[in-house]
Parts: sequence; structure tokens; C-alpha cells
Amino acid sequence: MEITTKEEISWCPGCTNFFIKKSVEDALKNLIAEGYKQEEFVMVTDIGCAGKMYDYLNISGINALHGRTLPTMIGIKIGNPHLKVIGFAGDGGTYDEGMDHFIHSCRYNNDMNLIVHNNQVFALTVGQATAVSQIGFKEKTHPFGVKERPINPIVLALESGATFVARANSLDIQGTKEIIQDGIKHRGFSFIEIMQPCITFFDNREILKKNSYKISTMNKEDAIKEAKKWNYEDNGKIPIGIFYKENRETFEDNYDILKI
Repeated sequence: MEITTKEEISWCPGCTNFFIKKSVEDALKNLIAEGYKQEEFVMVTDIGCAGKMYDYLNISGINALHGRTLPTMIGIKIGNPHLKVIGFAGDGGTYDEGMDHFIHSCRYNNDMNLIVHNNQVFALTVGQATAVSQIGFKEKTHPFGVKERPINPIVLALESGATFVARANSLDIQGTKEIIQDGIKHRGFSFIEIMQPCITFFDNREILKKNSYKISTMNKEDAIKEAKKWNYEDNGKIPIGIFYKENRETFEDNYDILKI
């Protein structure tokens, strides 16, 4: 069975979402070759450019409400704990409308995987600032520039209890594929933030190429220190890789009816 659909792709020509799509497809193909079943994978997508993954991947799924990717994922996982649930959402849907769900999903440690396409803007609605836009970023709703400091989702995920926390660079298809594979294999809540430059409204490809450096998995204290080295401003070095992973009982482990 093909992992890719025949749907016409509506992303902007040259969009870095194409790279993420390729990384996800390659990761799923490898996992299926290792013995995972294609019918066991199910996706939940948000509204926005990241949500178009729903049209292009040939696996079961739901195109959820904006900011509600995670509770929909939790519902699917509770309904059938055998499924490998993967969520695709943007920084707006996760860190703005969906922030409460994000924090609690990290805390619950459901056995599922959230992939955030982070381009630091609301791209589909033509470039408004999100909670991770840098200070000074100008757009229609902030003509004088963003004044508020961006949040740091990596630190937030670590502090909230996520058991797999990683950041990938969409321009590195191979590296992103490997992180996604590791995240899906992880038993617990896997949070993967993929830096995904928006070539139309916030094209920081050169900054990402110049400032990124690779890290190796570390303990939580060191992971938090490492994550704080870049606070989503364009003048700092950007750590890429798996910050932290931990084996801990999952949400499903705590309820006999959900144990598999």
C-alpha cells in the first residue's frame, strides 16, 4: 500500500513543509519495513498549513478543530490503545489556541506523538504573530513590531513532564526522519518540534542553516539548560536533536482497561 496519496499539493512552491512530508513518509516506510502495520498508524491534524498533511499521507486520520489536535489524539488512543497516534499541528494551533492541551498532554504522558511544524507565524492566515514569534516581528496585527517575549516550548515540555522532547530542522530530511522514527518508537508522549521556515511570511532558512548545531540526548537538568540557550530569537545558536527521553509509566498504564 502506498504511503502517499494522489492529492494535489497546495503548499506554496518551495515550502519547507515538502521536506517534512518527505521525512515523515520515509520514517513510516522504515517502520513498516521493521514490522509496524500501516493500518495501525492514525493521524490527527490541526487547521493550517501543517494540517494539509491529512490530505497527503495515506493513513487513517481526522482533520480536527484548530487548537484541538491533542484532545482528539487522546480520544483516539483511549478508544483503541493499539493504535500509533501521530499529530500534526502548527505553532499557532499548539502554542496559542492549544497551549492548555499541550501542557496537560506532557503531564499525562499518553503514548502518542505530536509533531509541531514551527514557522513562528500563523502562515495560512497570512502571517500573524504567534507565541513564538521574535520580538520586533512586524505584520498586520503588529505594525510596530511584537513587544512580548516568545515562549520556549522545549523548556515548557521538559518542565511539564514530556518523556521525549526533540527539535528537528526541516531542511535536514535525514536527521528529521531519524528523530521522527525514534519519537514514534518511544513509549510515552513524544513531542517533536520541527523548525519549518515559512518562505512567504518568515523566511529564516539562512539563519537556521547558519545557527543550528546538533546535540545528543542528556539528563533533564542539562536538557533544560541546553534548551534555554535559544529563546526563539534569530541571533542565537539553535540546538537540534533529541534533548531528553525517559521511560516512565504512561497514561494508559494507569488504567487496567487501557493496558495492552
